[in-house]
Amino acid sequence: MIKRTLCFSNPAYLSLRNGQLVVKLEAHDNEPERQTSIPIEDIGIIVLDNRQITLTHGLMSALLDNNASVVTCNASHMPVGLMLPLEGHTVQQERFQDQLSASVPLRKQLWQQTIQQKILNQASLLFKLHGIEVGNMRKWASEVHSGDSTNLEGRAAAFYWSHIFPKSNDFTREREGDYPNNLLNYGYAILRAIIARALVSSGLLPTMGIHHHNRYNAYCLADDVMEPYRPFVDRLVIQTMAECEDTELTTNIKRRLLTVPTLEVRIGGQRSPLMVAASQTTASLARCYAGECRRMTYPEL
Repeated sequence: MIKRTLCFSNPAYLSLRNGQLVVKLEAHDNEPERQTSIPIEDIGIIVLDNRQITLTHGLMSALLDNNASVVTCNASHMPVGLMLPLEGHTVQQERFQDQLSASVPLRKQLWQQTIQQKILNQASLLFKLHGIEVGNMRKWASEVHSGDSTNLEGRAAAFYWSHIFPKSNDFTREREGDYPNNLLNYGYAILRAIIARALVSSGLLPTMGIHHHNRYNAYCLADDVMEPYRPFVDRLVIQTMAECEDTELTTNIKRRLLTVPTLEVRIGGQRSPLMVAASQTTASLARCYAGECRRMTYPEL
């Protein structure tokens, strides 16, 4: 079942009553105070994008009990925090042990599969959107070694980012860079929350990465697993740029980017919402750690 993604950008009081998220919106711009409710079990992600939002501890507990992710934003309206439940699976301890004892060769093979699919999805997007010849990228994908020891991910990224925005001269992908980096960052933050939530649901530690091992990053595994999903966000950003002239993160643009969980992807030969596909990917990773299979299930663009 696809869960709802909610974003609160205005002052609000959020509380819990009878298993429902109760939203009380303050009066503003000549609009009267409003109140509505949403079943907790229907919620997958909540984005808090206003400093005048108040929520009760009872609500936070209920959200986490139902495996919802809570994302907080800073004064620039960019996601900066993510809260996840401590327990997300009945045999979590067993899966933690499988994950922690995974061999180096296995992790390198999983990273190889991840980068191969990322490059293939990037190549598909370039070809489908712009008709660009991508034989070189497909060749690089086929040549990715265990652990991507020759860094073909970097070579493919250089080609990809130099062609994906043909109307943006000299575009450079940077976290603090100019438009449309802000749209990409927002979309990736939502994607990261989706993947982290799916990892916890599969009984895995989002901190212990396959490849990323930043001591200051609490979501290394989420950053690993989301790599092949990034081109789906890129496509959404390009579509948003074509339909919206604004270069800032307006309410309309954020509303469009918050549809990331419902994007249609193809995985395992079937079409599925991205949020559901993420759970299939993380479940396959858990099976790999347990020695039940050798390949992760990733979406194809």
